[in-house]
Amino acid sequence: MAESDHSTTTPHPPSPACPSQPILCSACSACDGATASWSSPPQWSDSSPPPAYRPIRAPAINAPTSTATIVLSPVPQPLPVPLAEPPYHFEIPSKRISSPDDIRRFHSSAAGRHFLGFVAALSHSVRGRKLSDPVPPPLPAVLSSLLSLLETLARWIDEIPPLPHASRYGNPAYRTWHARLTDEGHGLVLALLPPSDELRSAADELVPYLLDSFGNASRIDYGTGHETNFAAFLYCLARLGLIKEEDYPALVLRVFATYLDLMRRLQTTYSLEPAGSHGVWGLDDYHFLPFIFGSAQLIDHKYMKPKSIHNQDILDNFSNDFMYLACVAFVKKVKKGVFAEHSPMLDDISGVPTWSKVNSGMLKMYKAEVLEKVPIMQHFLFGSLIKWE
Repeated sequence: MAESDHSTTTPHPPSPACPSQPILCSACSACDGATASWSSPPQWSDSSPPPAYRPIRAPAINAPTSTATIVLSPVPQPLPVPLAEPPYHFEIPSKRISSPDDIRRFHSSAAGRHFLGFVAALSHSVRGRKLSDPVPPPLPAVLSSLLSLLETLARWIDEIPPLPHASRYGNPAYRTWHARLTDEGHGLVLALLPPSDELRSAADELVPYLLDSFGNASRIDYGTGHETNFAAFLYCLARLGLIKEEDYPALVLRVFATYLDLMRRLQTTYSLEPAGSHGVWGLDDYHFLPFIFGSAQLIDHKYMKPKSIHNQDILDNFSNDFMYLACVAFVKKVKKGVFAEHSPMLDDISGVPTWSKVNSGMLKMYKAEVLEKVPIMQHFLFGSLIKWE
């Protein structure tokens, strides 16, 4: 994303009073421009190469990527999930992305295209559907098991209360919660798998996705990279044929909605720090996918329009049915002040005329602002089910 300084600045050549290399100015007395804000970037050399790895805690890059680039990009389309076929060769997944070239390689691969197509298909499956809408019974066994898993993790929060802690972020009790997840993760995943030996061996590959879906225990933080790993966990289950396309509405309206509720509890109970937050220039400090699914839910709604997020009565009465409204309500709850000031991007999006436009824009933005960002995707995992090609 671009820098957060939106003031118009013009490069000026050196002047007698400003003898150094060209700088960006706005009010310097000698060149009648701006006071120097920063000099041109250093030239990397063999003895001082550019950093190859950028920590997720690096300072936020606060302004959105070029809006024109996102607007002109194609809308990601739903794609079927290709089934993994025996003989299986499951492996412990690992991180492979460390540069923009790796990002391009991922998006040009079948794994990259189908993963994004899976997210788009989940979005498409809940168009016009409320969270309270019934789903065809009976709920598939794997979805019931996923809900049971999430309920177990929620129960642990009650059993592991936050510790007295002076800091705004990072309650150390979260490390105890996450350690329990690490200890019991293999058993939790095995409960999702059928009894056949050939699929039970997939647990070793699935567990790291699950562990990375709920934040980082060392940093006590959570962000869109962790959320994306949860989507990858679901995608792997779909590749194994355990989640089918007809299950997608229930997967979003029941499983993902429960995951979102759990993450809200973890964030507030243990004061998780936002991982790589974009500050005011982000949709949300922690999440992106519920804005995609939530905008899809509202497509062609008779009465509610994108500008309806400014109506508090609508937020109060309909947040339980629509993820997008719940996200806005949560933002308003945790951030004080004028909405347009602490959430300018959400405020701008409220001016879009239709939810369909919001949804297509969200899908394009997810690709550009999450799946194409090295600081986020350097933590993404690759194994036999999401293959690094």
